[in-house]
Amino acid sequence: MGKGVVTYWGAHGHGTHGPPPNLSPFPSSLQILGQWVYIGGASKYKPHLAELEAVKHAVFSFSPGSHEDELNATETMRVNETCVTKNTTKIHIFRHNSTLVHVDDQVSSMAELIQSDKDLFILKHLNNNFLSLSLSARTPNVSKEHLEEFKAHLHCLGFGEEEIFFTSEKEACPLPGEKTGEGSAEQQLE
Repeated sequence: MGKGVVTYWGAHGHGTHGPPPNLSPFPSSLQILGQWVYIGGASKYKPHLAELEAVKHAVFSFSPGSHEDELNATETMRVNETCVTKNTTKIHIFRHNSTLVHVDDQVSSMAELIQSDKDLFILKHLNNNFLSLSLSARTPNVSKEHLEEFKAHLHCLGFGEEEIFFTSEKEACPLPGEKTGEGSAEQQLE
């Protein structure tokens, strides 16, 4: 996935690269239920830069899965001019090493939680030994402090401006069930 956090996991793997992560205790699944906004991401993997640039906005939500360490995830995103809703995929939580595994059909990918609180999380992904980071929050308006923390992680890991992409609330798609106004982008279901 190269769009929002859920989509982002599919395109990015897991691993250790760069300085040791600043691990926070993994929040309980109840603390991460509900809606999240994908704020931005960065990648050292050149093929994913175009994907990151194409994501104009993404919102995803977690709901309870079949057991405590499983979540269902639904995502709505704008990719260039098209709104796409991706229905339920599974996220498995491995608390012992702060790892999330995204399972979509027969494809799985991992992301390591390197920072979190009740309103924000930063994930580290590794794909083909190329590092990526993503930032998601409860609202599209991230505090200056949280944004600076994310940028500090990016700087510490050697990301350049050309490898970093942020989304815009102005590009938000209507969420499933919301009424759309005239001129809205067409919603596609994946």
